[in-house]
Amino acid sequence: MRRPAARSTAARPTAQRSTTARSVAQRALQRIETEGAYANLALRGELDRSGLDERDRHFVTELVYGATRMRRACDHLVDRFLLRPVDDDVRTVLRLGAYQLHFTAVPPHAAVSETVGLVPRKVRGLVNAVLRRVVDTPVEWPSDATRLSYPDWIVDTLTTDLGRGDAFQALEIMNEPPTVTVRDDDYVQDLASQWVAGIVGAQPGERVADLCAAPGGKSTLMAGTGVLVVAVDVRATRASLVAKNARRRSLDNVQTVVADGRRPPFGPGTFDRVLVDAPCSGLGTLRRRADARWRIDEAGVERLVTLQRELIDAAVTLLRPGGVLVYSVCTLTASETLGVDAHLAHAHPTLVALDSPGDPWRAWGRGALLLPQAAGTDGMFVLRLRAAE
Repeated sequence: MRRPAARSTAARPTAQRSTTARSVAQRALQRIETEGAYANLALRGELDRSGLDERDRHFVTELVYGATRMRRACDHLVDRFLLRPVDDDVRTVLRLGAYQLHFTAVPPHAAVSETVGLVPRKVRGLVNAVLRRVVDTPVEWPSDATRLSYPDWIVDTLTTDLGRGDAFQALEIMNEPPTVTVRDDDYVQDLASQWVAGIVGAQPGERVADLCAAPGGKSTLMAGTGVLVVAVDVRATRASLVAKNARRRSLDNVQTVVADGRRPPFGPGTFDRVLVDAPCSGLGTLRRRADARWRIDEAGVERLVTLQRELIDAAVTLLRPGGVLVYSVCTLTASETLGVDAHLAHAHPTLVALDSPGDPWRAWGRGALLLPQAAGTDGMFVLRLRAAE
């Protein structure tokens, strides 16, 4: 995200604060762009202050998440008609207008007139002219990455790792709003994550370590089966989220521990099962995390692979003889899936791969891959291994 540029507050389109759906969306988008705010937090804060009814709140959510996902495409739509750079606030409004015109069913006259009304008078002519040209001019996309609105490296990496067909289907579906799934205990959790908790296969009376537990969705789901879950997170604030979620569900069999999962404070062979739901690039979750595609870079993936290997090496030491290790990541890159599998095969050859889950998962190395288009869920990889007896 770009940092704020020095400019006069008199030129800001928010000089007169209003509470229309578009003005609320505009303010959230400005925070994402100029302050580097996370999309979900910026949206929540603006909605909480807005007083809008449910229908308008849904519209704001669509505008903020949609314009954030499709930022690159929206920039192309308007840049064709800009003769010189515009400041961040005008850019935000142009994106908002372009998103409505190209990606929603909002009538063009309403999209243009209501969006133009968000900016100061001195730039209304510019915004009006550009948006009307967007309405009237057919678009030719310079690249698939621009059309799909992803950084080039994400499109290139997934195409190489998955093949063009699967990669483009995944990229297309991750531009759609996500399905919201609510568990029986009222916890909102994507089905793919719920399936991973089930794949751990914990049995009543067992001790299970969840080494990267926050915010606690998998820990609490496993605890519901009657196992003792030791939920570990490196940050106290995140560990407290797990504890809070356990209390809300009246679960007294979740113990939270603040520790680095690479150096867990437990003796060898302490657990029957260990889940490493590792930090990852999150490229399987881009439907839900609208701004994630703009925050991760290619170098960051390689740093995460190093962390993933260190976490899983530590996890192996915690298994009792015959214990089960589960590694999962909500991403689709080969380096974070097949690459970590290859590392485990080399570094821990006595671990035996267990059967992978069936459809809609597909075999991927010794584990299984769930593509976003397979079941309308997050993309996910899971690998189950058993320690020698």
